[in-house]
Amino acid sequence: MNRKMKCVIWVICVGLVSGLIYELFVSQEAVAQERQNLFKALGAPAERRVEVAWNRFYDSEGLAEILKRLHNAFPSLTRLYSIGESYQGRPIWCLEVTHIKTGDPARKPGMYIDGNIHGNEVQAGEVVAYTAWYLCEMYGKNETVTRLVDQFVFYLIPTINPDGRDFWLRKANTAHSSRSGQVPLDNDRDGLVDEDDYEDLDGDGSITQMRIRDPNGRMKPHPKYPEYLMIPAEEDERGEYTILGWEGLDNDGDGRVNEDGPGGYDPNRNWGFDWQPPYVQWGARDYPFSLPETRAVAQFVIDHPNIAGMQSYHNNGGMILRGPQREGGDMQPRDDHVLSAIAAKGELMLPFYRSMVIWRDLYTLWGGEVDWFYGARGILAFTNELWTSQNLYRSGRTDDEAEVEFIKTLLMNEGLTAWKEYDHPTYGKIEIGGFHKEWGRVPPSFLLEEECHRNMAFTLYHASVMPQAAFGEIRVEPAGEDLFKVWVEVRNDGMIPTRIEQDVKNHINPPDVVSMPEERVISSGRVADRYFKRVEPVRVRPYRVELPSIPGLSSEWIQFIVRGKEPVVVTCHSTKGGHIQHEINLSAR
Repeated sequence: MNRKMKCVIWVICVGLVSGLIYELFVSQEAVAQERQNLFKALGAPAERRVEVAWNRFYDSEGLAEILKRLHNAFPSLTRLYSIGESYQGRPIWCLEVTHIKTGDPARKPGMYIDGNIHGNEVQAGEVVAYTAWYLCEMYGKNETVTRLVDQFVFYLIPTINPDGRDFWLRKANTAHSSRSGQVPLDNDRDGLVDEDDYEDLDGDGSITQMRIRDPNGRMKPHPKYPEYLMIPAEEDERGEYTILGWEGLDNDGDGRVNEDGPGGYDPNRNWGFDWQPPYVQWGARDYPFSLPETRAVAQFVIDHPNIAGMQSYHNNGGMILRGPQREGGDMQPRDDHVLSAIAAKGELMLPFYRSMVIWRDLYTLWGGEVDWFYGARGILAFTNELWTSQNLYRSGRTDDEAEVEFIKTLLMNEGLTAWKEYDHPTYGKIEIGGFHKEWGRVPPSFLLEEECHRNMAFTLYHASVMPQAAFGEIRVEPAGEDLFKVWVEVRNDGMIPTRIEQDVKNHINPPDVVSMPEERVISSGRVADRYFKRVEPVRVRPYRVELPSIPGLSSEWIQFIVRGKEPVVVTCHSTKGGHIQHEINLSAR
């Protein structure tokens, strides 16, 4: 082969390789662009620093890992710390989200969000974690989220009952069991603790029901779904079965089954406002805040008086609940008006959810978390009961037959155990079957992310109307040699007052204070009528004017008479409305 021919072959090879390299890079770029386009969807971040599957549940360690990943990915927006430990020693993690460069977090209005106070109400943890993820991922990409994270601080605690959460997720349970924490109790008063819990007799991972054939029983198989459902016999017909209850054995030989499982109390009855002892309110425990979890939360809230809004997530029933939790309980009319307005917005955002007052529309309880936040700390608070089976079908049907149809058609029978025989040591030949623990109280996987996003959006709306102190118009008038009359408007840009009526009435938090340097101020006062310039003078310490509260979306005027032509700084400190300052150049006015 001559030299010319070798050169031609070399050129061709180089060309082919170059083309392949070009196509490779172009293809990779096209694939990358295509992937990015696929990720784009309204309501979700296109580019994600932290990938999380929101169609599944996580145990307490899994939730903590999500928070840790968020903190590592967004160090300028987050702080991660434990506010205390559960009875079994699990950390109660809080992710604090705010843009640190826009102000001291402790002086910003705060939104407190927690979930999973009841161990089996697990999707509450995912909703809180999703809120943290969304705030971080959408910061700088979404104008509303960016403004919220700049102006406010969010305290996000996915689970305040990690012991109960892990027990429900990791062990066989019913949809309703593991409501409490894991402090051992002698529920049946036999001198033993937690010795007679459920048993998963058929090994399907859930505690379903036991039935026994009984010619005098009052139940019969459902005519359409006999393999799954039981219905009452008609009044004039004999039944075929008696329901024995949930799967289990008589472990302690006392003639009862499943009467002493782990725990056996209610963490949402252990709060120090309108608390009542166990003989009045089941589950209250020995005294308010006797549980380490409730005590940790209470101390955290007391240490953060800037918290102006509260949201707790429970399940289920599709409810936006507000206090009071008993008839005649504390609820001031103006505060209820604001809560009602926020909840009305929530009814639009959350299909099939209803705005309800706890004692009137649900039931009476004593020593609840929401009442403590409102009554003792002066914070407007909601409890959302997450998920309603009305969301299964567009018709909103909630009967057992509709649920079975949903499971058969949309979940391919996952969530039900067909009745099957079992030899029970006490009852003899019985049958075991029914709904799994994951059914009823929690949404199926493909509806979980929707539940997370809608409830997150409602809570962010609540946060968006929190009090926000701001300076409005400022006027300066000469009042003599080296004297100036300064008129300062202080606005509240939020719908919620800087101090709600419950706060003002019971002196829970200090009043708002508008001040100037002491050495510059000769006199001051609140302007009672700015048109006729009537001023209520401050008789002691005129450099600071106290305001009981600034109503929502309103303002107050303050008048100062100051000495000297140098610029003067005016400061407004509102415990729940924020801390702001402004320099006034007197000589330029």
